[in-house]
Amino acid sequence: MLVPLILGGTVASANGSDVARPEIDQEQIAAANRASWGINMASLDASHPDEEPSAAEADRMLPAAAAEQMAAMRITREPLTQLAIEMNAQQKAANALTDPTQKQAARQAWQQAMNDLAHESATRSILRDLYSPAQLREQMTWFWFNHFNVHASKRDIRAMVGDYEDHIRSHALGRFRDLLETTLRHPAMLRYLDNDQNAVGHINENYAREIMELHSMGVGSGYTQKDVQELARILTGVGVSLNPDPPRLKPVLQPLLIREGLFEFNPNRHDFGPKQFLGHAIEGSGFHEVEQALDLIAASPATAHHVSSQIAIYFMGDNPPPPLVDRMATAWRSSDGDISTVLRTLFQSHEYRASLGQTFKDPVHYVISAVRYAYDGRVILNADPMINWLNRMGEGLYNHETPDGYPMSASAWTGPGQMETRFEIARTIGNGAAGLFRPRGPGTADRPAFPQLQNALYYDGLAQTLSPATRTVLDQANSPQQWNMLFLASPDFMRR
Repeated sequence: MLVPLILGGTVASANGSDVARPEIDQEQIAAANRASWGINMASLDASHPDEEPSAAEADRMLPAAAAEQMAAMRITREPLTQLAIEMNAQQKAANALTDPTQKQAARQAWQQAMNDLAHESATRSILRDLYSPAQLREQMTWFWFNHFNVHASKRDIRAMVGDYEDHIRSHALGRFRDLLETTLRHPAMLRYLDNDQNAVGHINENYAREIMELHSMGVGSGYTQKDVQELARILTGVGVSLNPDPPRLKPVLQPLLIREGLFEFNPNRHDFGPKQFLGHAIEGSGFHEVEQALDLIAASPATAHHVSSQIAIYFMGDNPPPPLVDRMATAWRSSDGDISTVLRTLFQSHEYRASLGQTFKDPVHYVISAVRYAYDGRVILNADPMINWLNRMGEGLYNHETPDGYPMSASAWTGPGQMETRFEIARTIGNGAAGLFRPRGPGTADRPAFPQLQNALYYDGLAQTLSPATRTVLDQANSPQQWNMLFLASPDFMRR
């Protein structure tokens, strides 16, 4: 269990004399570093999974400057249904224009508006990662988004990706079964894997295949091609509608229609024939078939083991110990797929504690942790530099094209080009010239802030966790800027 850390040194007592503060526990530093997006003063009291605030509570606890930026965003002010319908109408109006010049300008305006929506989502995600007190929830939100990946550039997903991330975030520490259905009901997923085109007589297996292969049981876990085909039939009629009017249905089918926001289960498009899925007979009944299938998938021992393994790799790096993954899978099955219970099993294991400080940071962890440590609670005014760094390193937010998500293995992120970019980022942050405090827009003035890396946290505890080689190199720095660059580029800072 993670507990609050206390910096060493001295503090003033009630009578004005200095008294010694308890020393920092290095293992607790490492644990807080692993369970957060990167250690800083705010993450010294990184919490236990059961103590994480809810998604809504975490937003209310954000610094005012971050909350104000999020409140001004269109994705915050407008619900997804309204936003998607407006953007669809704008696109249709542009396509209806007959004047080529006007049409091109209108299409460019639509594209820019869509890009702005995706940019707002990326900025909001970064602000939460940097400043949320619910650091474990934010990490798991990234993990689950990657697990249930969608690519923002496809179709109209740029307008939906922020809402999709919000839905995942709300369930990031809850039951996997609920999370699985949340992603299934979201238009971003249904658009991305084409299930909105899956109908009786026109079967599309894309989404059914990825549910089995990537989202739950995993390749080679025992399901068959027939199971994929049957799941695709079960998923017929699960789609998206931007039409305010419900579809015309025969009276017998009308009670089976489901419309919630943009989600629609249209019984006219559903295959009501009997199915055989994972060894169970499923009779034609409408969306209830989907719920039965999700129950079977979520309860499968293969799902417990496959997803537990993915979680262990995310936190511990390549090749987590098989006995630990087995215990996580056991905890999964005994808790009905409760994600917090699985995480608790992971965090309390001796294998996890032994791995602290050895997991190589992927680009997102590197960038977020560098800014969190450099500026602690000071709120950035412009996330563009961070968004650009992530794109340069090949791990841009919402930018992975294929359903498998970004790789979590260290070997994917340790190439020479990757390291060269990290050194450039370290130098840019270390010089205080990253542009993080220059508000977006023309005519805005930069408010440069020199990073405070040599702080109380460093001297009272973090320095003792560094390797002798890193400390020797830091001692040879000839300026604060060079010291900052060397620290952020050190092998120690590359790991968590």
